[in-house]
This record gives sequence, structure tokens and C-alpha cells, in this order.
Amino acid sequence: MPSRLAISTMSLGRCWAGHSFEHKMDMAAKYGYQGIELWHEDMMDVAEQLPGGAALLENQLAAAGIVKRMCDVRNIEILCLQPFQHFEGLIDREQHARRIEELRVWIQLAHVLGTDLIQIPSNVLPADQVSEDLELHVADLAEVADIGAASNPPIRFSYESLSWGTRVDVWERCWEVIQRVDRPNFGMCLDTFNIAGRIFADPTAASGKVPDAEQAVKESIQRLLSTVDVSKIIYVQVVDAERLAEPICETHPYYNAEQPSRMSWSRNCRLFYGEYSRGAYLPVREICAAIFQGLGFEGWVSFELFNRRMSEEDHDVPEELARRGAIAWAKLVRDMKLKVDEPSKAVTASL
Repeated sequence: MPSRLAISTMSLGRCWAGHSFEHKMDMAAKYGYQGIELWHEDMMDVAEQLPGGAALLENQLAAAGIVKRMCDVRNIEILCLQPFQHFEGLIDREQHARRIEELRVWIQLAHVLGTDLIQIPSNVLPADQVSEDLELHVADLAEVADIGAASNPPIRFSYESLSWGTRVDVWERCWEVIQRVDRPNFGMCLDTFNIAGRIFADPTAASGKVPDAEQAVKESIQRLLSTVDVSKIIYVQVVDAERLAEPICETHPYYNAEQPSRMSWSRNCRLFYGEYSRGAYLPVREICAAIFQGLGFEGWVSFELFNRRMSEEDHDVPEELARRGAIAWAKLVRDMKLKVDEPSKAVTASL
């Protein structure tokens, strides 16, 4: 199976910064992206432009159809709809019930979009809102999987550990949850940033690293290779991040008292693979080697970039980011010796 390139739609520029979905898809097609992770925000932005706005379910479903048609004419596949966030392990069970009803809407949207996959990142709500009981997390996610399996057509789910997750912040914990959920339509998204961002990086440290960072990565990779069943990896996200000139503290421009420092750093400072000239410093190449060469993963590879550049209003933001991602893809293909379909001459000329 060839490796295929995707990108998260908000990674080509935020809709609220004036970057339209159509223009972003034009740039994705120009630079050879075969798929997208559809950011729910982008679909809702399309719905907001319809009479009555995004609050109407009929407009959300209509927007999903518009998005699908935009992708179809550009030969871009919708890999997944994401992120269905802040879900599992909620202490407030009435809120859980409301989220289940919201999930049913997302499944309707996925059906219109023509995707069979919804991505769920680990819960990052404050600790007083998220249970410490992992069994509750497992039960909630098993419920999701069962609802998805019963839908027509069935829906799969990809679960990912965020490096600042409240209860699930490392891939090992994510893998434990997936094994305990034990459903064929519930698998894993491995993200190089979130792996390294938790066990290697510390944006509050002057060095940018945790103590014994290199050893932690080495041991994590060994566990990954000996533990994970590659058939349960649905897709992989590959990005790096920049080492900060100054650690995040209360006077830092990225400091936000209401969120973890890793989240603030993540939202502003992710970089594409191999962008060392921009300050990339995470051990992404080593993690990728474990995933692609060690585990032998083949399939969708997505670039989920978060960077301050996405929020800028320059018209050229989507093209700049699409081009940078395409250059990073060429590096990744070369470094990991990935099997891929040959890019078109038009894409090659764009680079």
C-alpha cells in the first residue's frame, strides 16, 4: 500500500483569519495533497455563510455536501472529520449524554462527507471535570465505537493522546485504552509531535527539553516496537516544533494562564518535518523511523500543523503552508524510503 499525503484543513490557514475553504483546497490540490483531515471549524464556516447560519442542522448537512463536492472536483479524499474533543471520562454525566447526541450529528455529517472516520483527541478539560477512573474513559469510548458500528454505513474512530491530555497524555496510555475498548472500528492515531512533545520537550525549560530526554525517547521507541499492533494504527500525523528562544513563563508572549504551556507552545510553534532552519528540534526522524520502518506502517500520513502563521490574514498564507508541507513530504518520503504514487508534473513544477 503506498503512503498517501493528507493535511488538516486548518493547517492551511484559519477560516476566521479570512482563509476560505475553497482557496485552501485549491492550494492543497496544487501541491499534491491526496487527502484532508476536515477540521469541523472549516465546515461550520461554510455553513455559517448559508441563510440561517451554522446553528441550523440542515445548514451543517448542506455545508458537508458543499465541502464534499469541493473536494471531489479536486480529487481530494476526506480522510476524517475532527476533532471530536473534550469527550471521554466526563464527571458530569448529563454533559456526557449531550455529547453523545452531538456525536450522532457528527456521524450524519460524516456520512454526507463520504468519510468513515472521526478522530477523537484525548480529553484536555480541567482535572476537576475529567474522571481519574480510566474504566470510565474506556466505557465512554466503547459506547462511541458501538454507536459508530451500528450506523449505516459504519463509522470508525481514531483515538490520539495529546501531550497535555488531562488523563491520557502518552501513547502508552492511549494504547491501553484502545486495547481495553477492544472494538474493530476503534484504533489509533500516532502523532510525532504529541509523542515527543510530552517525553522529550519542555517549553518551560531553558534547554527546551525534559531531563534525560534522549533516553526517554529511546525507551519509548523500544516499547512502541514491542507493543503496538500496526494494524490498529489508522493513520499517522507527522510534524515537528521549534525550540523557543526563551522558555514560556508569565512574561512570554505565548503564555496563557488558562492553558498548559505545552498547549500554548503547540498552538503557536509546530513546524513541518525537516524544517530545521526554522528551529525544529524534536526527534521526529527517529520516531518516524520506528513507525514506518520498525512497525512497517503504510497508509495515510497527515501534517497537522498548528502555527501562528495560520492566524495571519495574508492571502498567500494557504499557498505558503501548502508548499512548505509538500517540501516536507518530499523529505519524509526520501528519509523513510516510503512507497508513494508518483507526483504529477504539475505538482513537481509547483515546487
